Amino acid sequence: MAQAQRRVGLVLARASRVLGEEPYYHEFIEGLERVLTPAGVSVLVKVVTDREAESQTYERWAEQDLVSGVILVDLGPDDDRVSLVGRLGLPAVVLGDPSTASGLPTVWTDDAGYAREAIQFLAEGGHRVIGHVTGPPSFVHTQLRRTGAQTEARALGVTLVQVEGDYSYESGRAAVADLLTHEPTAIVCDNDLMALAALDTMRERDLAVPADMSVVAWDDSALCQLAVPPLSAMSHDVVRIGELAANAMLDALAGRPAAVYQAPPAHIVARDSTN
Repeated sequence: MAQAQRRVGLVLARASRVLGEEPYYHEFIEGLERVLTPAGVSVLVKVVTDREAESQTYERWAEQDLVSGVILVDLGPDDDRVSLVGRLGLPAVVLGDPSTASGLPTVWTDDAGYAREAIQFLAEGGHRVIGHVTGPPSFVHTQLRRTGAQTEARALGVTLVQVEGDYSYESGRAAVADLLTHEPTAIVCDNDLMALAALDTMRERDLAVPADMSVVAWDDSALCQLAVPPLSAMSHDVVRIGELAANAMLDALAGRPAAVYQAPPAHIVARDSTN
């Protein structure tokens, strides 16, 4: 069917409330559409509740010839979605570490390296006990950030306390409350929503930011810039990452050899939430 040649699928197995609030995938899809729309390709986005529903979506799309390719995100180790799309004959691009992709075209960021940079940034500010609110531990990018932060903390002689969140504001509040029992003087959160939760938790406990607690967000956004105080953040060009994924998808649809595309370097943007 002709229309199937003009559509790329993206399935997001996230809570709809998180996707509605979190800017990352909005910016990523904007980048996709900047490249795909002029090429006559649309983006079909579906939000599901779990991995089983995600796999069923790929099977249905392939059976009904609804898409000509898919973009895979939030991969885990030995992720069976990679082999599934291969069996279904769906061209695919992985957004994640090349180790997860089994030879598929990949767009990746150096999660471990940037986590080390965030810890170094805070250590250079004099912080000796640092909290880290991570994303879901099943994601490879979460594992890489955890390991990178641990490696840098050991190298610098810093105490690192890590707790898990799920990228939602609510999970950020719970994780930060847990971290405060360890008396850190700085906290890194793996997305902007959890960092906003950290700011609100500090305010409720009469802790001043940054005098009593420094806070850093992973992924800069308008939410970080408009926060009170504005949040220091690890800034990625998410729109550009979307553009790279779109170009990788067009290459895959054209039958070109798989390649690894590295995202533009991220960097710390220092604002008033850190000292």
